[in-house]
Amino acid sequence: MLKVPFLDLRLHHEPLLTEVREAFDEVIDSCAFAGGRFVEQFEGEFAAFCEAKHALGVANGTDALWAALFAVGVKSGDEVITVASTFMATVEAITHCGAKPVFVDIDERTYTMNPALLEAAITPRTRAIVPVHLFGQPADMDPILAIARRHGLAVVEDACQAHGARYKNRPVGTLGDAGCFSFYPGKNLGAFGEAGGVVTNRDDVADFIRLFRDHGQRKKYDHVLDGWNARMDGLQGAVLSIKLKHLARGNELRRRHAAVYDELLRELPVVRPVVAPGVEPVFHIYAIRVAGRDLVLNAMAEAGVSCGIHYPVPVHRMKAYEHLGVPAGSLPVSETCAEGFLSLPMFPELTQPQLVRVAEALAGTLALSEECAG
Repeated sequence: MLKVPFLDLRLHHEPLLTEVREAFDEVIDSCAFAGGRFVEQFEGEFAAFCEAKHALGVANGTDALWAALFAVGVKSGDEVITVASTFMATVEAITHCGAKPVFVDIDERTYTMNPALLEAAITPRTRAIVPVHLFGQPADMDPILAIARRHGLAVVEDACQAHGARYKNRPVGTLGDAGCFSFYPGKNLGAFGEAGGVVTNRDDVADFIRLFRDHGQRKKYDHVLDGWNARMDGLQGAVLSIKLKHLARGNELRRRHAAVYDELLRELPVVRPVVAPGVEPVFHIYAIRVAGRDLVLNAMAEAGVSCGIHYPVPVHRMKAYEHLGVPAGSLPVSETCAEGFLSLPMFPELTQPQLVRVAEALAGTLALSEECAG
């Protein structure tokens, strides 16, 4: 029986290891461990890749979101509008600024922020909007940006799953005031540990983050603001420079795999991902929606196919945020989707036989479920 892992980083890294080890030797020899020239080199390369004026390396994606929100002026007592269908870090970044997250529901087809719900969520305390490019699908940015401009609000894009995705031929992360990326190892562009980045075309945002990530230092012991330790490691900068060269090809392979899945799953009783008009997603996750998701997940594992769930609990229903008092049922699309999301294996090195095996296992699992239900 052909087994299919959800993700195979060993296979992904194998052809790069000689180059990575040589780069590590360079970092070690130069002792450029915290920030330094390897991080600066990656920042220049990633800025060019994103078609952005600035790219700032930070310690992780959560720090990227947090620093970017501070940089656009979010402070204690403010409100920031976002979605609950996301990883918790999106909301953690808001609350660690002292601000209150205000949730709007997602579009049922794209799983990204529904712009039609934004105006009703804006209050005099609203300072920013954080759309999430979930699963590598760009949010519908034009109406979001138009509403933000009309109300004088900042827009910070959570692009932590969307490295290289494009919206109307524009790279995500560069559409608002700042774009935030995670380089966690499993991402489309992943480090060999924790790392993150912010891209922006605003000089003031870039200047703030350069200070903030280094304890607010303008130079050694000259601390001009209350900052944080959020520097990117030199080793991670070196790895990311190597892996960035392969990102566009990896994203293209993910899109091809998604097209194969679309065809193989066409007749099955599942909801397949929808690609919105005018966007180029990067399929960090290929999430279907299926009835009896937990039973299907377990049956797929027994069939030798590893799947995942992104994400089983919307953020507003987590214990950590129950104090916000957002009642169950208030975000019906997010809650319904969370009950049905099932993430199929997705990484560039997947083979055609593996894709076929995933589809066969899913078809068999769903047929068995129907028999049991009958």
